[in-house]
Amino acid sequence: MAFARFVRRAIDDAREERGWTVTDLATHTGVGRSTVFRWLAGDWQDYPELAKVRGFCAALDLPVAAAFRALGLPDAGPVPRRRGGEDAPVEADVRVILERLADPTVPAEEKHHIRDLLRYLARRPVRRAG
Repeated sequence: MAFARFVRRAIDDAREERGWTVTDLATHTGVGRSTVFRWLAGDWQDYPELAKVRGFCAALDLPVAAAFRALGLPDAGPVPRRRGGEDAPVEADVRVILERLADPTVPAEEKHHIRDLLRYLARRPVRRAG
């Protein structure tokens, strides 16, 4: 039922922040209305289709790890560490970013800015040396 609560909060937030109906939510997330209602009712075998959960979270700027936790699944897993237990500098930065996105005390606006920046960086063309 934790996942049903997660979905309910996401729907309520989408309605409040974006003015979306369940139909709008289905359109923007790619998750059908009937699937959304099944998720709300806790009506699924094994687990919901994880690709749909990812799409739902991406469209609503929600951390997938939070949805996976609500389903009782492990997160994406720990970021690998170097020998000796130290994080590489980039891995340490990524770990901090993920922690901020998962932290319920971090304001939604800050999380939104982090996600916007990450999307921008992910879509930038790669510059090849030479």
